[in-house]
Amino acid sequence: MLNPRLRPLPLLLVAALGLGGCPSAPPRQPEPEPVPQPRPGDLRTLGPRTDTDTRPIPITEPVRSPLDDPAGPLYRKVVYFDYDVAEIKPQYTDLLRTHAGYIYQTPGVRVTLEGHTDERGTRAYNLALGERRADAVRRFLVAEGVPVDRLTTLSYGEERPADPGQGEQSWALNRRVELVY
Repeated sequence: MLNPRLRPLPLLLVAALGLGGCPSAPPRQPEPEPVPQPRPGDLRTLGPRTDTDTRPIPITEPVRSPLDDPAGPLYRKVVYFDYDVAEIKPQYTDLLRTHAGYIYQTPGVRVTLEGHTDERGTRAYNLALGERRADAVRRFLVAEGVPVDRLTTLSYGEERPADPGQGEQSWALNRRVELVY
């Protein structure tokens, strides 16, 4: 007979085996087939891909504002004046009408009319003459239908010459109004 102290031992062993159980391994997953790695020179042997679009990507021109198109009539934004005069020359009326149509038809467009003069005359006189020139262009555009609240005038007088040289050729380039969008 067994020692009474050892009698519970077989029961404990059976219980431990029943509760702990045998460790079971998870079912084995089939291993994926290895993907062959191309070696230099092997790329031609892989064959063409069929899952890609091989059409060329179309190149589109960026949308260009008519103000930035050198071939368009709105590219020219300068009106020149004779010496000591604020009258618009007839050669600029078509240009100003084109700008008036664009300003009128394009919501949100605002234009600053910057008046300039050559260096002859006093600073105060040239500021006033530049203002008269800008105002002459503003009146023309308003007469063509442009809302007055979309136009502002500014005179720089002789302070911002287009050509800093001396002489009639330089001075003629400085007597102007620039349309700044």
